[in-house]
Amino acid sequence: RSGKLTPSQVAKNIIAMLEDCDKSTPPLRAIVQWDQEQIMLMAEASTARYRNKCTLSCLDGIPVCLKEEFKVVPYHHRVGTVYLGTQPETEDATVAEKLREAGAIIIGVSNMHELGTGTTGCNPNRYHKIPRNPYNPNHFTGGSSSGSAAAVAAGLCPVAIGTDGGGSVRIPASFCGVVGLKGTFGRISCHGSLPLSYSTVSVGPICTSVADAAIVYSILAEPDLLYPYGLKQPKATLSDMCAPDLKGLKLGVDWTFFKACDAEVLSACEKAVKYLQSLGASVVEVSLPEMEEARVAHVICILSEMRDFLQPDFNKHFHEMNLETRASLALASQFTALDYIKANRQRTRSMRFLQEIFSTVNCILTPAVPCTAPRIYESDLLTGSSDMSFTVRSLRFMQLGNFTGIPGLVVPIGYSTAGLPISFQVMAKWWDEAVLLRIGLKLEQFRDQTKKPSIYYDILA
Repeated sequence: RSGKLTPSQVAKNIIAMLEDCDKSTPPLRAIVQWDQEQIMLMAEASTARYRNKCTLSCLDGIPVCLKEEFKVVPYHHRVGTVYLGTQPETEDATVAEKLREAGAIIIGVSNMHELGTGTTGCNPNRYHKIPRNPYNPNHFTGGSSSGSAAAVAAGLCPVAIGTDGGGSVRIPASFCGVVGLKGTFGRISCHGSLPLSYSTVSVGPICTSVADAAIVYSILAEPDLLYPYGLKQPKATLSDMCAPDLKGLKLGVDWTFFKACDAEVLSACEKAVKYLQSLGASVVEVSLPEMEEARVAHVICILSEMRDFLQPDFNKHFHEMNLETRASLALASQFTALDYIKANRQRTRSMRFLQEIFSTVNCILTPAVPCTAPRIYESDLLTGSSDMSFTVRSLRFMQLGNFTGIPGLVVPIGYSTAGLPISFQVMAKWWDEAVLLRIGLKLEQFRDQTKKPSIYYDILA
């Protein structure tokens, strides 16, 4: 607003940095498609609005990227594959349209795990390659919104949009040390993203801070006639977000569930719980019933729905898919209609249990991921990575939110001795994102330092 810096200057810096991170060794591979002309057009329009004091929103002139799962004009809607999106897109997804209306500068589309089928972000195919974790380029970013988290952590943009069907926003945000919000199922429109799993996927922002996540959430969260699942939602609010303390809030913890993580992660997360208590919140022990059943049922639901949607792809493009994608879809083809029906009955049970729990507490606290970002091996670059035990483990604290549709927020709270980010998760009842953001702001104060990643671009310099 002061005019000391213009969106056009920032855009020029970003273009120079996008060229640089493609040439670095190893390449960052956060943004996989970008167009200099497009970026400058949006930036110049925004610069003119600032000059004339007629900006469109808090996001005017702010650089953002969207996961390749969304349609964004004029990029290819490849969804992490080599065979989709053969022609440039002519129509925006709803979230892309809303970001443009808010004046944001879309700097490109970000890398992702092929068809969103994994939690590492490992995608060896020719258009994508493996995005690197800005804190340590020899480690994965997490997936499937891998490039979105890497772009934000590396400073290329303060906002990225991802999708989350099994932790796909929250896992990469956790591994890359940034904030990730999975909205309530239906809260932010999925229209214009590939409908891989219609009952588990939510859209959400990955941002540098909780305040930024709140701003983006407030702009994107509203009903969309083209996306029926969110039509009946209550109005999104940010009520009490900036309350000075957490007095009156009851935070639920199932300690047995909470403690199944690495020692370093557990130590940091237990301290974070004590810190929230020191701000006036009370911690209540709760029991999350049938978590093993819910975990299996979530896998059956998401994989069955993906397998159903991708049936033609599986038949026609099998040999063009990564080995891991083939394995996941082959596994999914073993589920029966009976399995799917039983899984959905479990969903009803799990949602009822949560209704009871949320009548006594405002939130459920867990670590975000039980471990820090895993290492990249030489073979992963060529053939990809398929580590079922890691996938299962990384999903531990994520699946409940996807399975039942409740919102979840992950916030970085510290680092391992190896310097990799450790994050904490807060989940709330349906449509109560405001309480997550309120607690998230306090969690940011708990983190005594923010270490600069080893790959970092200062777009304001």
